Amino acid sequence: MKSILLASNNAGKQRELLALLGDLGLEILTPAALGLDLEVAETGTTYVENAVLKAEAFGAHSGLVTLADDSGLEVDALDGAPGVYAARYAGPGATDAMRRAKLLAALAQVPAPRTARFRAVVAVYAPGCPLETFEGVCEGEIAFAERGAGGFGYDPIFYLPERGATMAELPESLKNTLSHRGRAVAAARPHLARLLR
Repeated sequence: MKSILLASNNAGKQRELLALLGDLGLEILTPAALGLDLEVAETGTTYVENAVLKAEAFGAHSGLVTLADDSGLEVDALDGAPGVYAARYAGPGATDAMRRAKLLAALAQVPAPRTARFRAVVAVYAPGCPLETFEGVCEGEIAFAERGAGGFGYDPIFYLPERGATMAELPESLKNTLSHRGRAVAAARPHLARLLR
């Protein structure tokens, strides 16, 4: 069976990516499964740069086809912030809940609709092949309070008007078809299929 490495130590991302790639008939590996203890500094200023940094680092260490992603939340009322810095928005060591609280506080005086989007870029590394990137975007709004217990990150405050629900209220299977990461992985699937056939 062909193998692919997920270049992430984030349990939430791993769970989503496993669900998104599970039907490709691949052995999907995490860094922990390989005993690969690697943290890549996200020094890029774009999603593409950070995804490429992670894909190349994990791919070079493992020698495997490697999929990495970088993603963020872009809030129009905050001029696109937190954007590529979404995971670091509330400082080092902050929890998802702390980041959500900081964002809601920053938007306290902003009326609805507080338009925003999740954006993800997936980078695919394969030894001896050009590295390819794929993007996915999910448009929505920032809710006024947290709703739902699913997902992770900013999902409880990311509201999808057409669904009448936040990302955290959606069944995982539906979320994965609508999400930024789901769309980026869907764009990458034909490339992965060619690499791993």
